[in-house]
Amino acid sequence: MVMKVASPEKVVSITEKVWQRVYGGINNNGYYYHHHRKHRRRCSYESEDEYEDEDGTIQLMQMGAERSKNVLILMSDTGGGHRASAEAIREAFRIEFGDEYRIYVKDVWKEYTGWPLNDMERSYKFMVKHVQLWKVTFHSTSPRWIHSSYLAAIASYYAKEVEAGLMEYKPDIIISVHPLMQHIPLSVLKWKSLQKKVIFVTVITDLNTCHPTWFHPRVNRCYCPSKEVAKRALYDGLEESQIQVFGLPIRPSFARAVLSKDDLRKELELDPGLPAVLLMGGGEGMGPVKKTAMVLGESLYDNDQGKPIGQLIIICGRNKALASTLESLEWKIPVKVRGFETQMEKWMGACDCIITKAGPGTIAEALIRGLPIVLNDYIPGQEKGNVPYVVDNGAGVFTRSPKETARIVSEWFSTKTDELKRMSENALKLAQPEAVFDIVKDIHELACQRGPLANIPYDSTSSLTNVI
Repeated sequence: MVMKVASPEKVVSITEKVWQRVYGGINNNGYYYHHHRKHRRRCSYESEDEYEDEDGTIQLMQMGAERSKNVLILMSDTGGGHRASAEAIREAFRIEFGDEYRIYVKDVWKEYTGWPLNDMERSYKFMVKHVQLWKVTFHSTSPRWIHSSYLAAIASYYAKEVEAGLMEYKPDIIISVHPLMQHIPLSVLKWKSLQKKVIFVTVITDLNTCHPTWFHPRVNRCYCPSKEVAKRALYDGLEESQIQVFGLPIRPSFARAVLSKDDLRKELELDPGLPAVLLMGGGEGMGPVKKTAMVLGESLYDNDQGKPIGQLIIICGRNKALASTLESLEWKIPVKVRGFETQMEKWMGACDCIITKAGPGTIAEALIRGLPIVLNDYIPGQEKGNVPYVVDNGAGVFTRSPKETARIVSEWFSTKTDELKRMSENALKLAQPEAVFDIVKDIHELACQRGPLANIPYDSTSSLTNVI
């Protein structure tokens, strides 16, 4: 029996008073709010030692030290963007909240399940190399009845394995940065009766065109990188209250870098007086990099004046053969050939425009640096929509022709410098450098609103019993 103490305003139970003592109070929505500490809301619960009555009521034994919350980020190396976003989110949590959150970045599929989930990385790379196969796969699995049935079958088969993978980390918050990591984990949370305990959010890493598996109606929040993606989320059944549009999460060391182009060119040993174009082929150095570089080498040289009008930086990624070939060539203009780079903020900051395929991460980074973009390719499906996202917003152009690419860049560096400047301004307007911080702050607010239900021990939740 719970004793109650009368007050002029309302009747407050002893249990509520205990919660008020621990958490600070109750707001109008029924959530426990928290005292501010050092002008920042901390939502770590201050009670750890608990026991459970026979009727299932959780009682507090004593007040203890604050508990860090566990955040599990689900990703897969099917393309570099998912891991990059996961790492960016982890770093932003560390910067904003220190040790208040423990962050785990995991590919639960690879570590705990079997085929086909544990083979997604290899399968994706194979299909992308045979691009028409990927195009068919992307569009044929888009109808909800197809992918929902497929994922439900896999969920039933690997339920115990996925449960083990998730529960090992006892997450307070799960963040999915991959389109195939909504349905199955949310089913596990439902089976384990953990929906009120664990916050589940999705961070979409495609700028425009995205597969419908990104959207699930039971997420607490869906973070969209653009208004176009937000419209797709509404169309697929999410409520407006579930959707936030902040941008694509870019690592803090890039997004908040304060750089001087002159200083960077000196550091990177570039010509301080020549405009520079950055040519990229992704992490694997794929695409028409060699052909484009050779044409640029000719077009950026003024034969009449006998001098270069620009310089070229080529990022070959892990493609050592490409790098070796380019280094062996004779160039009329200043050229730097680089392998896999970890400090792209410096190379982008030292350049005036960029040539790349339509990968969302590279586009978002280029926008932050204010670089006009020449898009020279895209993966069908998720990257196709990135082309109009850039072109329609006046931040770049699209062409698959190396000769056309070279012509555009040479004009930007000579007769159309005003166009280059205007596109740079448009790129900066489209950029969202604070996106990753906005995302983690909003997740923190969700954690603050969750209240004492989130502090129920995992051992007190029901076990997995039925598979739908």
